Amino acid sequence: MRAVDIILKKRGGGELSREEISFFIDGYTRSDIPDYQASALAMAVFFRGMTPAETVALTESMMRTGSVLEFPELPGPKVDKHSTGGVGDKTSLVLAPLAAACGVYVPMISGRGLGHTGGTLDKLESIPGFNVRLSLPEFRAVLQKAKLGLIGQTPEIAPADRKLYALRDVTGTVESLPLIAASIMSKKMAEGIDALILDVKTGDGAFMQAFEDSRALAQAMVDIGRGMGKKVAALITDMDQPLGRAAGNSLEVVESLETLKQRGPKDLESLSLELAARMVQLGGLASTLEAARGQVRDALASGAGLRKLQEIIELQGGDPRVCDDYSLLPRARETVDLKAEVDGRVTRIGCRAAGQAAMLLGAGRETVDSRIDPAVGIVFHKKVGDLVIPGEPLLTLHVNDRSRLDEALALLRGTIHLGPESPPAMPLVRAVLD
Repeated sequence: MRAVDIILKKRGGGELSREEISFFIDGYTRSDIPDYQASALAMAVFFRGMTPAETVALTESMMRTGSVLEFPELPGPKVDKHSTGGVGDKTSLVLAPLAAACGVYVPMISGRGLGHTGGTLDKLESIPGFNVRLSLPEFRAVLQKAKLGLIGQTPEIAPADRKLYALRDVTGTVESLPLIAASIMSKKMAEGIDALILDVKTGDGAFMQAFEDSRALAQAMVDIGRGMGKKVAALITDMDQPLGRAAGNSLEVVESLETLKQRGPKDLESLSLELAARMVQLGGLASTLEAARGQVRDALASGAGLRKLQEIIELQGGDPRVCDDYSLLPRARETVDLKAEVDGRVTRIGCRAAGQAAMLLGAGRETVDSRIDPAVGIVFHKKVGDLVIPGEPLLTLHVNDRSRLDEALALLRGTIHLGPESPPAMPLVRAVLD
């Protein structure tokens, strides 16, 4: 078997066998196959696509280049959630403790933010002392004790994905649907989970902005998971405006804690409850979705979800006092309000531009090497449909470094659009694949 023959076969539109895909991925991971041949295959896949069977085989091959976790010592269902990311998307900090409080084991291996989207690890690391770099034995111990663990991708998990993604990033092949789906699912399937709920964003602030593209990605990932013997469901959710009101790491931690205290934004609470309920149902801990929703609502109302988050903060080296004393979290030196100049109803919020403005303040990364300031960000005082009067704050910027403040303000002035009437309400959950 030769790499060039595999490239030629895919370039011609042929379907690669499981053995051919495994040969190529294993060889590339070991550096037996050079970057230029991997680039050629990635470009061939970009233009020719892959069948569902090829995509499953690619995912499995990438997954098996590293450790595949197993948790035989955990007696209950292991379920995780993955989001394709957006502005203010902090649901993991709410749904994971709620699902764990309902009896689901949640081995959550998350990523960092890049560009206008935030990352779960960055939010967690804004909690003083919180350690997302647990060793695998430490991760197991935390899971066994709390039913929940929150860590970053370890070098042992799907090393082929890291190598291939870096190559795709510089060869114009990032936007290939089978390569995106295999990249995400190779890491998730290596977690040793029984089931997975996917939150695929759609709209202006999403990775996939068009609904049909979001649906195609969701379907591809569902097909991969099921092809690998897992229970998988996907929600396609709205990202035409920020989720909740805060964008910025410690600001989002506060909002997540407020949501677990039943004082958070209703859109964040609603989506977190729905995703957690799907985790409970997929884990087999409720006979119906409505029963699972009841369990999750009870965990929220009783404070069990909040206590679970407090427990995991302490177990992973963080200061659990932040749950009651938000002043222990990083805070910006100053705040700047952007005020309304006219009255009207909010008809649209430029979600992507808002995320880019938060990044300019230091809340996100322009490159993988950028440093994040956990204290800065934006709080949105208005949602689509809200009434605005002149002089009222539309949003508040939390600022430490003024060097790019004017640039951020210029972006934000064009993000909130006003009109005489509210637009038609858009559902938060646009579609369900289950």
